[in-house]
Amino acid sequence: MEPILLKGITWDHTRGMVPLQAAAQRFSELHPNVEICWSKRSLQAFADYSIEQLSEEYDLLIIDHPWVGSASVTGCVLPLNEYLPKELLATLEANSAGASHQSYAYNGQQWALAIDAATPVASMRADLLEAHNVPVPQTWGEVLALAKKGRVAAPAIPIDLLMNFYTFCIARGGEPFGNEKVISDATGTAALDSMKAFYSVLDRSFFSRNPIAVAEVMSSTDDYWYCPFAYGYANYSRRNYSRHRLTYTGLVTFNGAPLRTTLGGTGIAVAAQSAHKSVAVDFVQFVCAPRWQASEYILNGGQPGYTFGYADACNNQVCRDFFKSTGAALEQAYLRPRYHGYLHFQDAAGFYIQEFLKGNIQSPQAVLRKLNALYAESLQKQATLL
Repeated sequence: MEPILLKGITWDHTRGMVPLQAAAQRFSELHPNVEICWSKRSLQAFADYSIEQLSEEYDLLIIDHPWVGSASVTGCVLPLNEYLPKELLATLEANSAGASHQSYAYNGQQWALAIDAATPVASMRADLLEAHNVPVPQTWGEVLALAKKGRVAAPAIPIDLLMNFYTFCIARGGEPFGNEKVISDATGTAALDSMKAFYSVLDRSFFSRNPIAVAEVMSSTDDYWYCPFAYGYANYSRRNYSRHRLTYTGLVTFNGAPLRTTLGGTGIAVAAQSAHKSVAVDFVQFVCAPRWQASEYILNGGQPGYTFGYADACNNQVCRDFFKSTGAALEQAYLRPRYHGYLHFQDAAGFYIQEFLKGNIQSPQAVLRKLNALYAESLQKQATLL
């Protein structure tokens, strides 16, 4: 048989690379004429770089769900519902980790499958909390009290601040993007004020740290004991992955209700220009099949977008019950907009929130004006296509 080479692009972390390499190796063993080579890009490049450009070079793409609105306009990736068995798609939808599967469905098409699932959850150095006789925080007030002692970490680069802004808007009583504004002035102001009270007592180094960097500093030093919300990485709860193991849990309460964080994760898509579409689709079906997702994908460092292995004792044993402990947060996670044009908003909005938290913008009202202007521009981009 003629040799076939598929090229894939993912993001630069164990969670994003290793499970795909393991699946590619096994797929090649089952299909000796097929080789799948995975390349990687930084987490920031993953958020920034256009899938339209990537689809010209790669057959398999790991994407973020806010891209699907653009995908539906450009047609740069295949609508997988036209290529995969209906029975498989129904099974995947029924076992989606929260809205992970549905997040890649747009305009009646399934543009990717949820290869990976994540939402910000709490993490901690359980050994340090116990050694200092500090109970695990259960409320936002307890988080603030521990933060004032300098023992709390949280990612604070612009994109993560925007995701957390959505969380605090919901905590303050309003879901974003419900009308012509990003959020009402009253709710947005209250959300920004809550964030200011928290981030003002954190070390300013976190303004340059993403969730991976937070997990690294927590697991490699004894400086920080607790993080109230960062996209979860089960890798850091595995034995010997890092110097110290982290323990992941659900979210604290704010005004009596658990915080709702913003859905992340990734999807696997097939480039419309691929010269080997059917083989690439076969690999997508292989890596997202229930049996592989429930076992090998997790055991090779992944966090599946489907819940087939979430209750499995073996899977949870290797990562301190990560899947059992964080599944509820995933089920409740907020789904971002995905219309073509939204990324214009997302790419820039977090900068203004960070400037406010740093003290370079003085009022929350000024931030909200900037956000609303960006939102209007993003909607205009969408309107030009209608």
